[in-house]
Amino acid sequence: MKRIILYLLSLIAGGSIMSAAARVIMPVAVDSVSYDRQGDNMVFHMNVDLSATDIQSTRAQILTPIIASATDSLELRPVGVYGRQRYINYLRNGSHPLGGESEMMYRREERPADLDYTQTVAWQPWMDNSEVLLRRTVYSCSNCLIDERIDPLTSYFRINPAIPEIVYFPAPAQGPKMETLEGEAFIDFVVDKTDIRPSYRNNVRELGKIQASIDTVLNDPDVRITGVWLKGFASPESPYSHNRDLAMGRTDALKHYINQLYKFPGEIVETAFEPEDWEGLRRAVEKSNIDNRAAILALIDSDMEPDAKEAKIKRTYPKEYKFMLDNWYPALRHTNYRITYEISRFDDVDKIRHVMETRPSRLSLREFFILGNNAEPGSDEFNEVFETAVRMYPDNEIANINAANAALQRGDYTTAERYLSRAGNSPEAIYARGALAFLQGDYDTAERLMRQASSIEASKSTLDEIDRIRNHNSNHITSKYFE
Repeated sequence: MKRIILYLLSLIAGGSIMSAAARVIMPVAVDSVSYDRQGDNMVFHMNVDLSATDIQSTRAQILTPIIASATDSLELRPVGVYGRQRYINYLRNGSHPLGGESEMMYRREERPADLDYTQTVAWQPWMDNSEVLLRRTVYSCSNCLIDERIDPLTSYFRINPAIPEIVYFPAPAQGPKMETLEGEAFIDFVVDKTDIRPSYRNNVRELGKIQASIDTVLNDPDVRITGVWLKGFASPESPYSHNRDLAMGRTDALKHYINQLYKFPGEIVETAFEPEDWEGLRRAVEKSNIDNRAAILALIDSDMEPDAKEAKIKRTYPKEYKFMLDNWYPALRHTNYRITYEISRFDDVDKIRHVMETRPSRLSLREFFILGNNAEPGSDEFNEVFETAVRMYPDNEIANINAANAALQRGDYTTAERYLSRAGNSPEAIYARGALAFLQGDYDTAERLMRQASSIEASKSTLDEIDRIRNHNSNHITSKYFE
């Protein structure tokens, strides 16, 4: 087989086994030439015009397309044009066609001007870098080969599937990830008292809220409490100065109570207070249908001193004031609390995988990247990692770039384009947009973007591939008249 290939190459270089003066090859014209892979098959097509193939009466000319590569070759179905006497001899002697039993045989007088030629063969790996040659052979009446010529028709151009390289960019290391757990408790105090009585009224339940929140964080091995913040509020009745003292004293009492329950290091528990919760009262009035609602809201929003404001509401709208005192003021005596904690960082892949399945919001982008880097590219886990990362960090450019690249790798160009719209204009984002344009066949846009992203090493191979595609397209023969 190797000798055959070398022979074909020598014929292409030499043009013919005969000298130019003695050449007897007849011309032929071809157009609509195509040669491509379709699934597990290679399909070759051409239209052949045999009008100029005016072979002498005693001769026959055989046209044979040949698939050839550097390592192998395969002859396709031949087309034979026989002169009158040569064709009569064939009929009388019962000879076999010169091109074999599959040959498409025509008498010179009946040769078609438009022969639609198609042949499908099973794809083989060596065909990925192959071309189709057209061999023309002329035989005399004694079946002697008297001339031969081989010309290139077309080639199978396969875009390198590794181009463009899908590049995933590592997320930079981040500082500690902080989260908070917030709530509200309504602790009851004896009138004008600031000491906490756990069994008084609803205090068992309300103190339990705070304790349960702290325990939830304390019992999580992946977090460390960094702060407990308490803010106490009083309702507007009574003098403002008295309410201030109550709010301050009751918040300090709650801090002392928590410090007795837990052995926190240092000054983790911090306090603040609001003497009168006018904002809370305003929210209650705003969403209500109470009489004189607009007028009461105007008083709440006024610049009057708190004591004067409360007195005027009570004096001007006594019925409404009584309703507010009974129904809304108790809820204004409350404590807001916030627990701040630091989430551990992980390098162990199995640990990261577990956290992603249970609490993905706790992972940093770096941890998502570690997990994605350990998954099989294109696998379900791989796609899920980058999709989850961009869901947790929807405005992060690196998260969007990597999610877009995962979409490119699985051929989902619509999703990739959506992520790239939020990816910013870094060289990494521009490279990914260039990769998308290349995969969509927009080589002009791809070239422009890859040149802009020249700092990304993989851009050079994509630019080289674009040049290769353009060179092939400019040299590709779709119509030719072979002398």
